[in-house]
Formats: sequence, C-alpha cells, structure tokens
Amino acid sequence: MGDQTVVPARNAAAFFDLDKTTIATASMFAFGSTLRNAGFINSRLIMRAVWGRLVFKYLGADHERMEDMRNSALRLCKGWDQKEVSALVTDALEEVIEPIVYREAMEEMAAHRAAGHKIFVVSASPEEIVVPLSKYLGADGAVATIAETNREGKYTGEVEFYSYGPFKVDGIEALALEHDLDLDHSYAYTDSITDLPMLEAVGHPIVVNPDKALAQIAADRGWEIRWFSNTVPLRQRVGEHAMTGALVAGVGAVAGGASWYVRSRRRTA
Repeated sequence: MGDQTVVPARNAAAFFDLDKTTIATASMFAFGSTLRNAGFINSRLIMRAVWGRLVFKYLGADHERMEDMRNSALRLCKGWDQKEVSALVTDALEEVIEPIVYREAMEEMAAHRAAGHKIFVVSASPEEIVVPLSKYLGADGAVATIAETNREGKYTGEVEFYSYGPFKVDGIEALALEHDLDLDHSYAYTDSITDLPMLEAVGHPIVVNPDKALAQIAADRGWEIRWFSNTVPLRQRVGEHAMTGALVAGVGAVAGGASWYVRSRRRTA
C-alpha cells in the first residue's frame, strides 16, 4: 500500500506503540541482562525470558499471552524498590535501546513533528521503561502500565493501571482532553491485534509489522500496512546532549509518579 501523507494540524497527535513498532523487540525482555547483572534475577529466569521472547516474536501477543507476561512480571518484581529499578533502567537505557530502535519509526515521528503533531508513546510495558524512553525519543508524553507500590516504595505484586487493549484508549482519550486533540485527525501505529481498539480510536490507523490476525483486519479494512526493519543509532537522530537531558528527566518523571492516570486520579480523589 502507498504511504499516507501526514497532514499538518496543530490539534492532531501520533500515538506509537513501543514493542515491535518503535523498537525491534519487547522492551521488558531487552532489560533482562541489566536486571540479572544488578542481582534482581538469575540465569534461569533469563532463559525463560528468552523462550518467552521467541514465543512473542513468532506467535504474537494475544490476550492470554499478554496476561501471562503481566502476571509473571508482577510476581517477579514483588518487593523490589521502585526508585532503584527506575534508576537502573534509566542508567542502562541508552545501551539497551540504542541498537533496537527502528529508523522508520524515528522518521515517522520526525514527519509528525514537522506537521505540528504531538507524539505519544502508548505501551503495555511498565512506566519505569516507557516514561524515560518516551523522553529519550523526544515524545510529548506516554501512557504505560503502572505497578502498585506500598508506602515504602516497594512493588506489591499488583497492578494499579494496565495499559493494554481498551485501557490504552482510556489513556489516549485522557491525553486528547488534556491537550485538546482531535482524534479523528490523529494517527496510531501498532503491530498487534490486541491494539485494535487503539487503531479504531483514531482517524488514521497505521499497521506496523502486523501479526497474522491484525494483518487480515488491515487488509479487510484497507488500512495502511508498514514494514519497519532497519535499526539506527539514536545518537545520529536525537543528539548526545538531548539524550542526556532526557534520561535525567525520565528518572525524575518515573520517581515522581508522572503519568496521565496518576494525575487524573489525584484530581478526582
């Protein structure tokens, strides 16, 4: 299919899924070695994660697999200190993410910026990864999964907000209200059938590296299909000074609990 033209508009946005859309693998898997080196997990868990990565790559991420991944991650991190994990992830972000960002995704983001659109990363991955990474990429904000913590800042093993499926749309709609966005003129990029509600929430759905089920729906509905395959060193796209500032800001944002969900819940509490 031919590429859509990005139409300039100040009240539009582009919403990018993260795993297999903006980056070439699942972000949670990408940080496995970092967590192991810091003593959070062992080699046996790394091998299980490698197996999970293969399943994710070749079979896709349907509802059941996403639930299994979420519940396993919550059980694993119970008792970990949230600020310590945030700092660890942010310190390793450049090394881990640098080799796996799609050049095509960065080019799409640049086109949307040039058109006056805001850019948001919308992911089921945890905010400890998504928030600093969104700043690293120069996005205007993010929607991500929020794990529950206790008064001591330790993970409880429960989830406060799960940024998945229809709940991603809740986040997108909240951003639309906050930034006065017209979703009919906005764009969404994703690879998974589980993100069908996200694609249906905007006027310009764009399917990237789709799983089999999403590819069929895209063909039936005449949606544009893109294939991202080339990775690019972010230093060439973002700039070293900008990345350093973004990483520092990302740690502060996560440690402070920055997210649309937390802010909106506090306003209505």
